[in-house]
Amino acid sequence: MKIGFLFPGQGAQEVGMGKDLYENYEEAREIYDRVSEITGMDIKRISFEGPEDILNQTQNTQLAVLTESLAIVAVLRKHNIQPEISAGLSLGEYTALIEDGIFNFEDGVKLVQKRGKIMQNLIPKGNWKMAAVLGLEAKKVEEACKKINGFVVPSNYNTIGQTVISGKEEYVVQAGEIAKEAGARKISVLNTSGPFHTSKLEECSKALEEELKKVTINRKQSKVVKNIDGKRYEKTDDVAEILSKHIMNPVRFSWDLQEMYDNGIDTFIEIRPRRSFSGFVKRMNFENPVQIKTINSIETLEEVIKEVTENE
Repeated sequence: MKIGFLFPGQGAQEVGMGKDLYENYEEAREIYDRVSEITGMDIKRISFEGPEDILNQTQNTQLAVLTESLAIVAVLRKHNIQPEISAGLSLGEYTALIEDGIFNFEDGVKLVQKRGKIMQNLIPKGNWKMAAVLGLEAKKVEEACKKINGFVVPSNYNTIGQTVISGKEEYVVQAGEIAKEAGARKISVLNTSGPFHTSKLEECSKALEEELKKVTINRKQSKVVKNIDGKRYEKTDDVAEILSKHIMNPVRFSWDLQEMYDNGIDTFIEIRPRRSFSGFVKRMNFENPVQIKTINSIETLEEVIKEVTENE
């Protein structure tokens, strides 16, 4: 069994997230308490109680998703379950980098807190929207966006037949309509608040790069696959430059999945998704069969621990 972890990004949040972990695992409680101490935020209250409009604020969402993911990782580590390769969707890449030790825990948490604030406060004003186009090849989605006389572009290439578009709300709607005419099965609006992973985040990118330069980055051959190009981080990579570009360039998650498979990953463990990575992996149509294990409750967490430890 060769394990790869998949970490969720913004959009995976829901009120009550992590509460069952906190109540049942000492390791999870330690993570939540450490994050609150480091950030000065009551991340437990925001995650467990909301309300939804507060949790959905980018500066809160990113930290809440990160904390829950790291809490699950802490429980898995107790049982000696660790990935050989990992990838995360947008924000999830930071989770993966913390798990891998590229960022130490405190620096990584502070960085995500600052990233959330930057992405909330420096997004240009406007009615922005993101939507997933399902059942249409990426090239045709790109063509649909190009037909619109306004700002809308692909921002996430999640898997075969699923591409996220981002831009002004009216143009996202128009591009979605053209995509449906071209054969898209469904257009699904996402629970996000900005034109993430587009050129509109240039100011955010510059501000984030300044924060990244202040952080200690442990240079080593990493097991984390980059969203920006589908390759693993290397010792010589300029992590600050890569991550600053990361938020204004498309997420190539399908490339990440392919890289993991090409390096022998046969068991994907998705960490508490609301947007299902299992579907992404299935639609990649890998030549050889792979296992997909989902952790979205304490029951499924225990199942994964049991299955993996029994197959060691």
